[in-house]
Amino acid sequence: MQQGVYSSFASRQRRDEFYQNLLKNYIRKELALPLADSTEDDWSEPFWGMELIQFKTPYTQDRITRVWDHIGDRSPDFQHAFLELIYTNYPGIFRSQVVQLLHSTADVHLFALCAEYLLKDPGDQESRTMIRREMALRMDTTRDATIDLLRHRMNHEGVPTLTPPMEDLFSPSFLPGQTVAYSIQRSNRDYPGLVIIRQSDGHFLKKPDSSYFSVPQLARSITNLPYYLHDGNTPQGIYLMNGIGISGSRFLGPTPNIQLLMPYEATPARFLKDDSITDTAWTTDLYKRLLPPDWAADFNIYGTFYAGQVGRREVIAHGTTIDPDYYKGSTWYPQTPSLGCLCASELWDKDGRRIYSDQQKIVDALATDNGAIGYLIVVELDDRAGPVGLGELIQWMQKGDRQ
Repeated sequence: MQQGVYSSFASRQRRDEFYQNLLKNYIRKELALPLADSTEDDWSEPFWGMELIQFKTPYTQDRITRVWDHIGDRSPDFQHAFLELIYTNYPGIFRSQVVQLLHSTADVHLFALCAEYLLKDPGDQESRTMIRREMALRMDTTRDATIDLLRHRMNHEGVPTLTPPMEDLFSPSFLPGQTVAYSIQRSNRDYPGLVIIRQSDGHFLKKPDSSYFSVPQLARSITNLPYYLHDGNTPQGIYLMNGIGISGSRFLGPTPNIQLLMPYEATPARFLKDDSITDTAWTTDLYKRLLPPDWAADFNIYGTFYAGQVGRREVIAHGTTIDPDYYKGSTWYPQTPSLGCLCASELWDKDGRRIYSDQQKIVDALATDNGAIGYLIVVELDDRAGPVGLGELIQWMQKGDRQ
């Protein structure tokens, strides 16, 4: 593991300064302004920070409540950011206002955000009936798949996660000759998943003590919105690994990240590594070429395809300088959520020196083969409550190694 990695933002002093600055110069200052076209950016600036640190007080709730008085006058960008905030920090509180906005908006993405806010209450059958009725009335002339993905999600509420045969994905005949990183997750992204790596020779990577390599990884967005919405959870499916990058974001930190591409971010020829493909238009049949037969019939594994189709971009695998203490008591602690990327835990001392990094372990593990060139696949294993453990995967890894 690299030594001497440093982030001033991860120091105790800078973390405290970030919190106080967010509180004083953004939450107290910006939210105190009258909300108008000219102050929308000022108002929305603290929204993500409030989600990140899970900040809410009677004062912020009062200010947020006032937004509803003229929500229809606000810009689409502001409306989206606002709906993400209330979905994350204020579930159930603004039901009647969200219902009104859902009926009035012509924006399919905002419609879906409103619907997801209402669907967060599992017992709200009235809203479910209303959403279905409203979807049936809407003719989408934009060819945007968002409403179809919302409809599919509603039609499968409560349906158990049943994956096709996992051994098919762990076989050396799946993406043969390619380095493949597997991020195995629960359907409930509140629980960390696990990364394992199959080398280009078809064998799973082992550590010097001959045990299999594995590292925890969180695929949860801070919003916990579904994958098909901006800033939602990490989509399931296949990603093209596109090398190593260093982020300029202070929240991701200086540890190398793994660059990933979804369909629609790369041409079919590049994504499938097939120069004979001359058409640049994506179809599910092209994506299907990468999958074993039983998996090709599984809708869920097409998450990256549909997320790319509706405009999600820049989902990568990175480390973190975010203070895990924000999430003490959560099921994912000491992991930290992101904006929908794959995030591996890192710990920093009070001076900002890195003392532990699961992200670096993943990068170093990939470097033993072809580097971060190949594919990464995110798969939801099942609906169990709890982190994914290596013991659940070993039988398929061993079987793959024997082939």
